[in-house]
Amino acid sequence: MAIRSPILVSLGHVDHGKTTLLDKIRGTAVAKGEPGLITQNISASYIPTDVILALCGKQLKQLHIDLTIPGLLWVDSPGHEAFTTLRKRGGAIADLAVLVVDINEGLQPQTRESIMYLKQFKTPFVVALTKIDRLLGWQSTKGMCFSETFGNQADRTQAMLDEKLYMIIGQLSREGLTAERFDRVEDFTKQVAIVPVSGTTGEGVPDLLMVLAGIAQRYLKKNLEITPGTGKGTILEVKGYQGLGTTLDVILYDGEIKKGDTLLIGGKELVETKVRSLLRPEPLKELKGERGFKAIARAVAAAGIKIAAPNIDTVIAGSPIRAVHDSKLVAQARTELVAEVEHVEFESSREGVLLKADTIGGLEALIRIVCDAGIPIRNARIGAVTRSEVMELRTLPHPVVFAFNVPVATDVKNLAKDSGIGMFDSKVIYHILERYQKWVAAEKKAEQTMDLANTPRPALVKILRGYVFRQSKPAVCGVEILKGTLRNGSRLAIDGDIVSEVKGIQHEGKNIPEAKMGDRVAISLPDAVIGKDVQEGDVLSVFLPGRARALLEKHKEQLRADERELLEE
Repeated sequence: MAIRSPILVSLGHVDHGKTTLLDKIRGTAVAKGEPGLITQNISASYIPTDVILALCGKQLKQLHIDLTIPGLLWVDSPGHEAFTTLRKRGGAIADLAVLVVDINEGLQPQTRESIMYLKQFKTPFVVALTKIDRLLGWQSTKGMCFSETFGNQADRTQAMLDEKLYMIIGQLSREGLTAERFDRVEDFTKQVAIVPVSGTTGEGVPDLLMVLAGIAQRYLKKNLEITPGTGKGTILEVKGYQGLGTTLDVILYDGEIKKGDTLLIGGKELVETKVRSLLRPEPLKELKGERGFKAIARAVAAAGIKIAAPNIDTVIAGSPIRAVHDSKLVAQARTELVAEVEHVEFESSREGVLLKADTIGGLEALIRIVCDAGIPIRNARIGAVTRSEVMELRTLPHPVVFAFNVPVATDVKNLAKDSGIGMFDSKVIYHILERYQKWVAAEKKAEQTMDLANTPRPALVKILRGYVFRQSKPAVCGVEILKGTLRNGSRLAIDGDIVSEVKGIQHEGKNIPEAKMGDRVAISLPDAVIGKDVQEGDVLSVFLPGRARALLEKHKEQLRADERELLEE
């Protein structure tokens, strides 16, 4: 069975060199191959095996790896947005990923988020440790293999690289990953390979391509087999193009697509249309400058192509597509797509958060991560947050919205705020979760404060001898708070029998809401008669109903030590 090129994506923290590295790889490939050999793809760069062999054939031979993959298809759009957009049912369409890490900065928040995505989608990856040319004392040689350029460095520079490398290995270990420098890896199925590179000088780029091609050839070959017939792909971008109208930039990951095929596109509503044109950019001769497109009759996976078709204005990025040649297979493809979308979006009436995302892949990633965080989900939908959704949530006891990479109009935000709805929107899922968790903690604290403010506290109160100011209706006497806190409205008891509610507390002639351990105050007891119900010198305790006791137990950490002691007695 024919095999396709593995699909690669690059992820990592902003400014760690994803774009620079990809530009260098693309430029290196152009320099090593004939201009016509480097077939350009929409939203992707295709690096043929011939170019890979020209760059690192010697190393592959030493490792006894005979390349039979056609090449590497590297998606040009770096970042987790492209990664979550490029998905199929059950996972990402990327066969391999490159996690870009700045050697001087190590793992950063977006790096950790990228690792989370890679784990969620079970995508194997290699770490490209960038910016080695910025190490103190580094002597660069453009395009050189890592082992050679590393050998040219002073001992101090080599030690510095290894020190930073192993610091990052430690950081990866804390993320649950075992990693090692690529030339020291003993088992690529158990260890993440780290390839030191420079996107500026191209040092280490041959090694990176060698590791990627070697892993794909040795471990992923079975996954790369092409199923003949129906083309399967994912829309990376929807955009207008002069003379063609709305077009779809698609990564084709299986089968083939031809001009005139029936094109089915999944989404909220399934779209059925015809492939009017298939386009691919002119061959890339240099990195800069606009390029035209040329029409092609057919494309086979894996490929990045532009599709022109009627009635696709409502289609969104991340939607799955099927290109069907045989009319008898249209119904089957339609069923597949409906199931794929329904698999992600869902509705329920239970209490939980409303999830909104811009793409199917984005929604799927959001669902997985929210579920892993143990947060219940009410609904999961694609598209912007609407007023009607906010209105629908207003009646719920704890309404919350997570909006991932979708616009939230100002009037919708204001309505949510006025309705007491927690609205968390960001282009980074981590940020949504972090803000939500802080909000939950603040809400919990506010709820505790409010609950405890209206709850009687445990207290022991002694009636002071010689300080009975009035015996009854109401009885007024001086007391000392032996332990705990006496609040106005608390009920005092002896041996479990309630004597009276406290209707007033005064200190030095001023009304106060509560008195704490060690305080001496005057209290009013409307239901007690001193000399009959209670005596001078008696010690009374605050009566705590079951609900109050349970609430105090729940928020025990908010109580003082003397209050906790009384609660436990």
